[in-house]
Amino acid sequence: MLEHIPAWLGHAMSGLRAGAEKLAIVQLGNRFETLDLTSPAFAHESRMPPRFTADGEGVSPPLVWSEPPAGTTHMVLIVEDADAPTPQPLVHAIVWGLEADAGRLAEGAIAADGEGDAAGRDVGRNSYLREGWLPPDPPSGHGDHRYAFQMFAVGAGAENVGATPGRSAVIDAITGHVLAAGLLIGTYSREAEAPVGPVGLGAPA
Repeated sequence: MLEHIPAWLGHAMSGLRAGAEKLAIVQLGNRFETLDLTSPAFAHESRMPPRFTADGEGVSPPLVWSEPPAGTTHMVLIVEDADAPTPQPLVHAIVWGLEADAGRLAEGAIAADGEGDAAGRDVGRNSYLREGWLPPDPPSGHGDHRYAFQMFAVGAGAENVGATPGRSAVIDAITGHVLAAGLLIGTYSREAEAPVGPVGLGAPA
């Protein structure tokens, strides 16, 4: 995992980032209405509590969103790290087929569910090809990472992606069928630890 990258290497890679322009919400364009997506656990563009990361319990955070527009058949959630030191944003979660009138996702709800449920809801695969929530674990010294929670209200016509869908399949299925979208950014970082040594001994240059 990325938390095992040494701090000096994380700092050296600080300029290597996937980029916000590659997030799903950007790729899908901006020709849709806006959803209000929030979390009772953290504010937009503020630091996520360690509880939701690899430094804590590693559970998914709670989410709340406003009423989607008329014609919405289901909701789709994609969570990506825009600042991962990778060519594309790292996918931390996918949830397909949330009920249009659900309005919220409870803490810890993004967990492996096999073939999904009878209502058509299914937790997809993250970038490590596993179902469920991939807890944030940015490299030490790499600076702030922006975790983009992207909620899409999808209308009729989107193809069924089957069980445990991946990002590409979801994007292909909802392209042209998004009626509204909401964006919530949570940040997290691991700073380089201060050097520790005998009292009076300066750190090496």
